[in-house]
Amino acid sequence: MLISSKNLLLTARSEGFAVPHFNFWNDMSARGHVASAESKKVPIILAWAQKHESDLNINEALNLGKFYGSSAKVPIVLHLDHGFSPDIVKYGIDNGFTSVMIDASEESFEKNIVITKDIVEYGHQRGVVVEAEIGHVGTSLDEEDTSQYTEVEAAIEFVKRTNVDSLVISIGTSHGVYKSKTTPHLNFERLSELRKVVPVPLVLHGGSSSGDVNLRKAANLGISKVNVYTDLANAALQVSMGKSYRSILELLEEEESSIQKLDEHYIEVFETQKLYESEEQTSVGAL
Repeated sequence: MLISSKNLLLTARSEGFAVPHFNFWNDMSARGHVASAESKKVPIILAWAQKHESDLNINEALNLGKFYGSSAKVPIVLHLDHGFSPDIVKYGIDNGFTSVMIDASEESFEKNIVITKDIVEYGHQRGVVVEAEIGHVGTSLDEEDTSQYTEVEAAIEFVKRTNVDSLVISIGTSHGVYKSKTTPHLNFERLSELRKVVPVPLVLHGGSSSGDVNLRKAANLGISKVNVYTDLANAALQVSMGKSYRSILELLEEEESSIQKLDEHYIEVFETQKLYESEEQTSVGAL
């Protein structure tokens, strides 16, 4: 069934676990993600990113997401990830995404607030929750690291003025593949500061290859949602290297299986099963 992420992330925040956010880029990856959720009997966030629209446009993503999400045996959040265009985000709100992210983090602080507030008001009128980003989670593909740690006072002001439902913060992760082989150093002190004073669930982007110990600690200290994409895409890619297949269907089956296994690993790392250990969580319908 398709659900909102509102109560799910609030429970994660209070109980010290994280909900996995897995990006899909075709039907095979969407099936693998849902299969992992059903196997582990936990909700997940099934996400399509605007940057993938040249390969899978928003209508194709909506069709796939609504089909697999609504037929799943566990609750699924259908999320629009990194929506850079307000028009695209509003279209997603109107046509079936149960959660959206408006990403104006590269704009000035004031412009980010204006754009985010507009989307929040639009989404809330239609029962859709909104995620936004402050600070900036850079990419390891940049010539220089463009990440900027999220400032505590700025985060407080941003949430107050926008009424956003969840906030992406920057504490040292990066989008894409890390240039070095070492596990990144995360600023857990900054995370703890933000968790104490920001009243909405905090989100971590760039979860791929950030280290299981790091990610579990982040979830325990206040990260309620972790985004994973690059590791999953690479897992599917590795399946096809150095091996021959009898058919494309056999290849796709192994790719789907590899995605499911990695998803299941991350579900364990994030301790998502804590959802059903919460005394406040009495039924799936409460989500």
